[in-house]
Amino acid sequence: MRIRARINAHQSKGTVKPFQMPVNQIPIILNGCSVNKRFRYHWKRFSVLACITNNNEKDERLLISRSCFPAVSVNKHKPKPEVHLTSHLNILNAFYQFSRPHTIIGTIMGITSVSLLPIQSISDFSGKFFMGLLKALVPALLMNIYVVGLNQLYDVEIDRVNKPNLPIASGEFSMGTGIVIVATCFLMSFSMGYMFHSPPLFYALLISCLLGSAYSIDLPFLRWKRNAFLAAACILSVRAVVVQLAFFVHIQKYVLGRSVVFSKSVVFATVFMCFFSTVIALFKDIPDVDGDRDFGIQSFSVHLGQERVFWLCIYMLLMAYGTAMVIGASSSFTSSKVITVLGHFILASILWFRAQSIDLMNKASITSFYMFIWKLFYAEYLLIPFVR
Repeated sequence: MRIRARINAHQSKGTVKPFQMPVNQIPIILNGCSVNKRFRYHWKRFSVLACITNNNEKDERLLISRSCFPAVSVNKHKPKPEVHLTSHLNILNAFYQFSRPHTIIGTIMGITSVSLLPIQSISDFSGKFFMGLLKALVPALLMNIYVVGLNQLYDVEIDRVNKPNLPIASGEFSMGTGIVIVATCFLMSFSMGYMFHSPPLFYALLISCLLGSAYSIDLPFLRWKRNAFLAAACILSVRAVVVQLAFFVHIQKYVLGRSVVFSKSVVFATVFMCFFSTVIALFKDIPDVDGDRDFGIQSFSVHLGQERVFWLCIYMLLMAYGTAMVIGASSSFTSSKVITVLGHFILASILWFRAQSIDLMNKASITSFYMFIWKLFYAEYLLIPFVR
């Protein structure tokens, strides 16, 4: 209404002239902000009311309705929650692969199974037992990550050939990230081992650390993985001897408070796992023969060939299963006899039939069978507590 009144007032004085539309652009001044628009495309969007001029003024102002001016929206680019979630999941997945999950599961299964061997009655399943088991598992898993992580730090070039999906080899983790993870796990593992006041637990961590470091670190007299015998000895010592004996003593003496007596089951577990750990040490190099040969790793698979090592592993496991069935049959407990004999027979049968279908010229087929060997490893730890 005010604008119309001003227009009428100026019309009476003859100071209003028709609005002259610019050909190219029109300056629009609103609230102190100048916005250039091409009038020919946008003239319908604006309601032009008047152009008021004074005789002594040369400038012109366009009065427009504020309601006709399009609202200016500012896009605040806020990160989407889905992007953050995906990023976190990718990091967790990379850490999962970095920790070599099949070894993590093997450590959990092994320590838990061996910790059950000193159990004599239901009353032994107390809060003290489960706390003692937890005190064994956590530092052992941290040491496991240290060992496999250290190996990846020194095997980047080899892994780019043999295992390109590992985080450091693929570039998901930088070397700096890998070093931080390895150092953190190392310090946390030993700190816990010291605080828990269990000598067998601490020495198990120490031996695992020393052998794992000697296996991977590229220094004079170290890098034992270059030698087939030393590499197998490292894996056998930890998986077969240290895990069985150290954690058995930890639970029996320092958790349950009993004198150390090595039972039939723990002796069986140690001997059987010597065979199984040797098989794992030999078999793990079968799919990696190309990279090992290129980088001077003298594994048994490089020396003897993949096929010979493969069937050597199969026959060793079959012999171990046969021995386990004989030991199980000698048990005076019927339930123990049935479970151990039948269980090992089933595992041996599955192993034999699965071995017939492997394609030794196909790396994916060999790797899949290697993971199957680890599944047999887990299954054995389910049977060990029944050996009485």
